[in-house]
Amino acid sequence: LDVPLQHSHPDVLKRMKRPASGEKNLERIQRWREMCPDLIIRSTFIAGFPGETEEEFEHLLDFIRAAEIDRAGCFAYSPVEGATANDIPGMLPLEVREARRARFMEVAEEVSANRLRRRIGSTMQVLVDSAPGLGRKGGVGRSYADAPEIDGVVHLLPPEKISKTMKTGEFTRARIVGTQGHDLVGVPI
Repeated sequence: LDVPLQHSHPDVLKRMKRPASGEKNLERIQRWREMCPDLIIRSTFIAGFPGETEEEFEHLLDFIRAAEIDRAGCFAYSPVEGATANDIPGMLPLEVREARRARFMEVAEEVSANRLRRRIGSTMQVLVDSAPGLGRKGGVGRSYADAPEIDGVVHLLPPEKISKTMKTGEFTRARIVGTQGHDLVGVPI
């Protein structure tokens, strides 16, 4: 589920001229996850929007941790020609905007890694993207949670059963045995 949240603090959302329902987003996400525990949520955010205080930014970091956004990206605010946001008082120095973006990404990566570790021991369907030698040496694929060329991959180890082969473009079931950064490691079963 790709949800364009952009920020969590109601005052920043108002300055962005976005629906200022940031306080309800956490409740929505919790309800969605109750209905669909395997739901993967992705979003992008803006750090250093004009007038953003350290307190408002900390609110955003707390939100990312509480909402456990699986895949989060962040941009440091940059002025766009003709945008009304350019006239909002409190334009932050570029160094502050970039530092906040970096801090955001550290938290987002920690959250994502924790979410991935929870998958260890589960069985997932994986679309095989490459499988040299019919996959007898392993391969690389994607789960339903992985957008091609954007998200991580599933590194497929050699199959447990000698008779099991993997072919590019086909699905295989894999038992998740570990993680590597943004990637999962699985054994075809």
